[in-house]
Amino acid sequence: MFGITPFERNEIWNPIRDFERDFFKSFSPVTQCRTDIRDEGDKYLLECEMPGFEKEDIKISVEGSTLSLCAERKSENDQKNSSGEYIRRERSYGSYCRSFDISNIDESAIDASYNNGVLKLMLPKKASEKAQTRQIEIR
Repeated sequence: MFGITPFERNEIWNPIRDFERDFFKSFSPVTQCRTDIRDEGDKYLLECEMPGFEKEDIKISVEGSTLSLCAERKSENDQKNSSGEYIRRERSYGSYCRSFDISNIDESAIDASYNNGVLKLMLPKKASEKAQTRQIEIR
C-alpha cells in the first residue's frame, strides 16, 4: 500500500534542529557518500562518490560476508604573521564508513578502482550451483 519509504518525523518547526542543520552544513568536511549498485548479470557494479578523498585515505575490507568501505580525511589550514603568531588556524576531520552484505559474491575476484572521486567495485557473483537430482529407491 505505502511501499518502502524512509522513516522521517514530520515536525512543523524545530528551531534547534534547523539552526544546527543550517549552521553546521558549511563546516561538514564529509558529506554522505552517494552509492549506486547495478546488477550487470554475472556481477554487481558498486559506484561510490567520494570527492575530496585521496586513494590512500580509502580502506576496503572483507570480514566474513561483510564488505566495508571506510575513508578518513584530516586537514589543517594555518596562517601566521611575520613573527610566527597565528592569524588563523582551522582544522577539520571527517570520516565515512559503510558496510554491505556480500554473501553471494566471489570475494577472491573483487576488483576496485578509484578515479576522479568515484570508487568503483566489480563484485562478481558466485556461480550458482545446479541442484543435483538423484533417484531414491523404494524398499
